Amino acid sequence: MENSFAITTTFITYLLLMLGIGIVAYQRTKSSSDYFLGGRSLGPWPAALSAGASDMSGWLLLGLPGYAYASGIEAFWLAGGLLVGTWLNWLVSAKRLRTYSITTDSLTLPEFLSRRFNDNSKLIQVISAFFILLFFLFYTSSGLVAGGKLFETVFGLDYSTAVIIGTVCVVSYTLFGGFLAVSWTDLVQGLLMSAALLIVPITAMNGGLNTLETDLASINPELLTLWNDSNGEPLSIIAIISLVAWGLGYFGQPHILARFKASRSNKDLTTARRIAVIWTALSMVGAMLVGLVGLVYVTNSGVSVDDSEKIFMLLVNSLFHPVIAGILLAAILAAVMSTADSQLLVSSSALAEDFYKQLFKKDASSEEIVLVGRIAVIGISVVALVLAMNPESSVLGLVSYAWAGFGAAFGPAIILSLYWSRMNRNGALAGILVGGITIVVWKQLEGGWFDVYEIVPGIIFSSLTIILTSLLTAEPEESVKSQHEKFKKQLIELN
Repeated sequence: MENSFAITTTFITYLLLMLGIGIVAYQRTKSSSDYFLGGRSLGPWPAALSAGASDMSGWLLLGLPGYAYASGIEAFWLAGGLLVGTWLNWLVSAKRLRTYSITTDSLTLPEFLSRRFNDNSKLIQVISAFFILLFFLFYTSSGLVAGGKLFETVFGLDYSTAVIIGTVCVVSYTLFGGFLAVSWTDLVQGLLMSAALLIVPITAMNGGLNTLETDLASINPELLTLWNDSNGEPLSIIAIISLVAWGLGYFGQPHILARFKASRSNKDLTTARRIAVIWTALSMVGAMLVGLVGLVYVTNSGVSVDDSEKIFMLLVNSLFHPVIAGILLAAILAAVMSTADSQLLVSSSALAEDFYKQLFKKDASSEEIVLVGRIAVIGISVVALVLAMNPESSVLGLVSYAWAGFGAAFGPAIILSLYWSRMNRNGALAGILVGGITIVVWKQLEGGWFDVYEIVPGIIFSSLTIILTSLLTAEPEESVKSQHEKFKKQLIELN
């Protein structure tokens, strides 16, 4: 890829701007509540776009266009599942989780689950933190792979060098600013991502959607069918369920759920939901169009693509002036940074609040927790960096594993804890364990129903375990019941 001075300058300017936001936020970060939740001060726009941007990551500009490029309209199953999942998560979880986290005075997700069930043994908190760290390592490394592919393609760097540079960029401002830096930068990055995903395909399209349809039909008519794959084979029920089931993962993603808890008020969450759903819909359509338009462009121009996940970068470099190309390519960096920073922050809060404070030093001060959190950011990023060093890594592959892990370990536990008063500590603990272990085991199996995306059995087994264990063991103690009643009252008061 042509490495021009203009693209490099644009990149450096962008990075300096993000670092500047990090430094301003650093000055406003006084306590662990500020560092991990921004002092619960997010308005609807930062809350919505921060949840969207931290969710979509590099896969929105690399993985999904790459999938649409290879498979055509089939990608709609995945995009549609995610859009419905986004809407349901905001509708079902947002207000209740924010209210309940205020009732229980909890910052992190493991802390919320522990206090919700009055778990004095701290087992829920420690096991939840373990799963967060395990799956986030894969998730964060997917972001670093995406950053590596970007720097490799744009600057012609060696893949390993490219990954290291990308990692340093992300870590530096997460380290400084904590949650506020992450959310403010996510707002900028979310707007940049959606703009890039709409500008690139519209510019690349010769004629309108009808011309695109004709061009795709002449390449391969099977690309335009929802029910067949690109080879003309009918999509199996397992394949369709696996693609749509991605939407179920939203209910257990700690970095998205943190945005609900950090919102300024419950009223803001209704506005935030609308913004989030519209943003997701536009971004999904844009990402799919990039893949489809990219396929037509590659076919007509005779350019070769060695990795379908690089199609967005190829289009940008081929069609735009270097300054504009620099800004649009910075959108990939934005996507990578906006997700990796959120994940690093949630992982560091799990290590600091849920491991360090619970197991090693119960009376740790707020300043000490923030310091441990910052050290954890560096430690986790080093491990994720090692995982990302394989140039063959697929962004979508790494994301799918982590996404399923969180969806199954936490999704059912969170939803049922917000709605079902009979759920008890044993049910929560068993559900988290069964959900997380199912993902790890199922991933190793193959053939027949074992080919279904592991999130489906993970959520089913976790939900059944929570319900059966709660019903077969003693009712929650009185303090847990009265806390649940208090939450219901607050839910009405805060609306």
